[in-house]
Amino acid sequence: MRAERTRNVISHVVLMFGVVLSIFPFYWMVVMASNTTPDIFSYPPKLVIGPHLFENMGKVLDNIDFFGSMMITLVVSLAVTVLVLFFDSLAAFAFAKYEFPGRDWLFGLLLATFMIPAQLSLVPQFVTLAEFGWIGSLKALIIPGAANAFGIFWMRQYARGAIPDELISAAKVDGAGFFRQYLTVGIPVLRPGLAFLGIFTFINVWNDYLWPLIVMTDPNKLPLQVALQQLNGIYGTDYSMVMAGALMSVIPLIGVFIIGGRHFIADIAAGAMKF
Repeated sequence: MRAERTRNVISHVVLMFGVVLSIFPFYWMVVMASNTTPDIFSYPPKLVIGPHLFENMGKVLDNIDFFGSMMITLVVSLAVTVLVLFFDSLAAFAFAKYEFPGRDWLFGLLLATFMIPAQLSLVPQFVTLAEFGWIGSLKALIIPGAANAFGIFWMRQYARGAIPDELISAAKVDGAGFFRQYLTVGIPVLRPGLAFLGIFTFINVWNDYLWPLIVMTDPNKLPLQVALQQLNGIYGTDYSMVMAGALMSVIPLIGVFIIGGRHFIADIAAGAMKF
């Protein structure tokens, strides 16, 4: 009993240390956002939250259209997330539970795209969207991200282990077609995997900087991460204001993570109770 109690204490201490390490960067962001720029570069560095947080947030709102850019980013992030969840789970369901000619070859080709750096696709994507006349519009941010190889791979691996073949066979006996099997059998079982993929996709789209910087040409329609870049001055930068802007952009992600993580854990617990 004493040895087991000692192991529990050690494991809890290690977990608490990991939690502190994980939270410290966010705390340090709050510290920098609530102090002045000279305070940030002072030595020894200040580790306590300062009194200038709302002042620095006011500077952010004075310099950029923060809420307008955040609304654009929110619309793009939600649209891409919904499209990714639909198309990736649909393709993954077919790859995992259906036999069709060339299935393994196509999936291998899909995995091969992981070896191609994302930067190599920027030029052909830009040229294609320019031919469509979409440069500068939100379609240039939404359509290219409507499906991705990682989401298909993740959902396919999840579906292979989570969806019993007996459920598919029973649905076929009942006369259900592919889409009905996907909606009535696949989606309810895949909800935990979809929750993770949704959180992962939303955060990635929200934090994307390079692609919006390239395709968005209207200064009045800039996504949040590109708009925050305008806080950097030409001859000098107010780093406390920059960190306040970064903090303001992170707060919605924390809410998304909390809400999505709660559903993710609840779905896993419900699945465990069923099995």
